[in-house]
Amino acid sequence: MLITRASEYAILSLIVLSKTKQPMDSETLSNELSISKSFLAKILQSLAKNNILKSFKGVNGGFTLAQKPSNINMLNVMSSVEGKVPAVFDCTSENKGCPSDKANICSILPFLNKLQGKIDSFLAELTLQNILED
Repeated sequence: MLITRASEYAILSLIVLSKTKQPMDSETLSNELSISKSFLAKILQSLAKNNILKSFKGVNGGFTLAQKPSNINMLNVMSSVEGKVPAVFDCTSENKGCPSDKANICSILPFLNKLQGKIDSFLAELTLQNILED
């Protein structure tokens, strides 16, 4: 599935964080979004590890955007929290990864690869700024 709960929560967190200048801790953010604190903390750490967020320790610590919203694209956000590029389907050109074990004779794989390429391009072009403006 393309948009997992982790990706959804990452995007929602970025929207909230884009509207504040001060660092926001994971507990405050989890309360505001009604999201499990432990699950959200993992998401925020992934975003910080990939330079999408800045992490601050201490009493006034928390997270802020590491970049301008116009420089944060959704392909990077989703790849950061998923640990891989988000895929619409589970197809591969290798039989061992093919859900139907017929990759070597699959006639729709080229179409699905083109579709995935278009989705990847769209997500790479879609920025947090675009989302904030909609």
